[in-house]
Amino acid sequence: MAGTINLTSQLKKHFGFDKFKGNQEAIILNLLNGNDTFVLMPTGGGKSLCYQLPSLLMEGTAIVISPLIALMKNQVDAMRNFSEEDGIAHFINSSLNKSAIDQVKTDILSGRTKLLYVAPESLTKVENIDFLKDVKISFYAVDEAHCISEWGHDFRPEYRRIRPIINEIGSAPVIALTATATPKVQHDIQKNLGMADSIVFKSSFNRSNLYYEVKAKTNNVDRDIIKFIRNNPEKSGIIYCLSRKKVEELAEILQANGINARAYHAGMDSATRSQNQDDFLMEKIEVIVATIAFGMGIDKPDVRYVIHYDIPKSLEGYYQETGRAGRDGGEGKCVTFYTNKDLQKLEKFMQGKPVAEQEIGKQLLQETAAYAESSVCRRRSLLHYFGEEYTEENCGNCDNCLNPKKQVEAQELLCSVLETVIAVKENFKAEYIIDILQGKETSEVQAHLHEDLEVFGSGMGEDDKVWNAVIRQALIAGYLSKDVENYGTLKVTDSGKKFLKSPKSFKITEDNDFEEVEEEAPARSGGSCAVDPVLFSMLKDLRKKLSKKLEVPPYVIFQDPSLEAMATIYPVTLDELQNIPGVGAGKAKRYGAEFCVLIKRHCEENEIERPEDLRVRTVANKSKLKVSIIQSIDRKVALDDIALSKGIEFSELLDEVEAIVYSGTKLNIDYFLNEIMDEDHLLDIYDYFRESTTDKLEDAMDELGEDYTEDEIRLVRIKFISEMAN
Repeated sequence: MAGTINLTSQLKKHFGFDKFKGNQEAIILNLLNGNDTFVLMPTGGGKSLCYQLPSLLMEGTAIVISPLIALMKNQVDAMRNFSEEDGIAHFINSSLNKSAIDQVKTDILSGRTKLLYVAPESLTKVENIDFLKDVKISFYAVDEAHCISEWGHDFRPEYRRIRPIINEIGSAPVIALTATATPKVQHDIQKNLGMADSIVFKSSFNRSNLYYEVKAKTNNVDRDIIKFIRNNPEKSGIIYCLSRKKVEELAEILQANGINARAYHAGMDSATRSQNQDDFLMEKIEVIVATIAFGMGIDKPDVRYVIHYDIPKSLEGYYQETGRAGRDGGEGKCVTFYTNKDLQKLEKFMQGKPVAEQEIGKQLLQETAAYAESSVCRRRSLLHYFGEEYTEENCGNCDNCLNPKKQVEAQELLCSVLETVIAVKENFKAEYIIDILQGKETSEVQAHLHEDLEVFGSGMGEDDKVWNAVIRQALIAGYLSKDVENYGTLKVTDSGKKFLKSPKSFKITEDNDFEEVEEEAPARSGGSCAVDPVLFSMLKDLRKKLSKKLEVPPYVIFQDPSLEAMATIYPVTLDELQNIPGVGAGKAKRYGAEFCVLIKRHCEENEIERPEDLRVRTVANKSKLKVSIIQSIDRKVALDDIALSKGIEFSELLDEVEAIVYSGTKLNIDYFLNEIMDEDHLLDIYDYFRESTTDKLEDAMDELGEDYTEDEIRLVRIKFISEMAN
């Protein structure tokens, strides 16, 4: 059939384009010839056209299986714009009522509909299967096909059932499309869809217009983001957060600072969500703060920046989300805020899942950490992950290439790594190899009797950071490979064996160090992170004087990060003081006046221009969640029940309650403490805080010993702060 059609003229007729992009023409021809087709094409490469054009040219209706309702609506609207016939494209999903579904079926049976979008859940419904058995199907398109694989970043179990349902409805060619897939995910998709022999069309994953940067995530991350947006005025941007709660908080903070931003997540009512999405597309709003659900298939070509507030769970997710920037080939800045603590949090969330799933999740997180911490070209790291080699020494468009680190010779270190991997018979992961090199007698090392190996302890002179850098860069250079299916065990490649026989120069750059930058409390590091260390020191003296006078520990008045913010933003009124993190109305009223007087005098004496324009206004801390927690505690609801009802971890609830009491609201949690705690325990912890000059959890745990749990100490600290300060 394909031989008789002039595809370029059909492209012009239906879509108005003069020529195809990349592999599009070859892909379409393959499908028109009745062959199964696998398409790996980065976001913005024109995947949709690969099934839209053939659907118009082939007899029957094409079934497009797609995971998101918003995406279907978007694509159906686009197809109707290209055609004079509204019935040309339809979708069936849970958002349609019975009469709308009847209309869709009528259009399909009359032959008007060339494209039918369905969610996998709708496809499994018996009535839909029975209906489609009587329809002439031209082909099946599985969009976002990575959803099939547990190794993909967005696994959906219902995607695993697509093949049996296709067999039931009736055989036709299958085209699977995804914007991200590692070799492992690609094989998984082909195997599951029964298309192992399909031709694979793979476009380069290199998006040369995208700038990649990873920044240390500190206490000032909100301020950094506001500053970035103000430096990029009137540009469209997306900010991704992992939790719905953080999405709403950040959107509120941005709005309070005069930025036209809205939230988007699956927990919002669908009308608001659609409205926010449409307003973003129509440029009524500049910034969308979203969970990963936003942006899949959203065809906005001029998103100029994508910010990750939290590190994503996998590099595939990261690639897909950053890929929403600069789809028109113009500027696209991709900035990620990273701290190792976020990874620890994500690992915690995995507890309770099946062991295999936890192992996969951990490996994906380790790959993300390796990308963030590495000082190698970001583009090179990313493309290597997707099985593509990038040979340029310097891409000129990522933070590591624009600020290259000095390289050091690591020939001997690489030999040590390769020898160790071989000595343990290529059966272990990177962390274990580093334990052997550093001579750590862990229980696992002893269980395998590996402390007797000749290589054991051969690398004690170097720290984890150096060994991690050697292993990561040896993987990119092709001396080592990772057996993904076997939980990430390291193997020595043929190139690695050759290197061992005749070593040559192997230069590495040391990994970036995010944890040093991360120290947040100035008192800990001996030097303040405040802009004005002189004022910071004066504020600490004032706090000390007040603490003696009022007979409360200094931290009860204001915590260090609050003083640090005061010495950066210079608040001189009680209203301005409430914009400081950790300062609520109660605290400002009780202690604030003297601090404002001191700051004002300091500014006048030193002719300091206050950075009014960079003042980050915080949203009043009485967010819906906080108000609801306060009301529940007033009603004496057990704290673990409050956490359960809000769908948050107990430790997250304690974070909220601490924020409430630290910013000056009095809470009485005695009813809960009396029920769960031994009275002597409670008094011991209370006395510790009464005597201590610090409220730091680690210090309290060291001092009090193992008999006291972290939760007990935090709960009593909440009682203490509430009674002493508020």
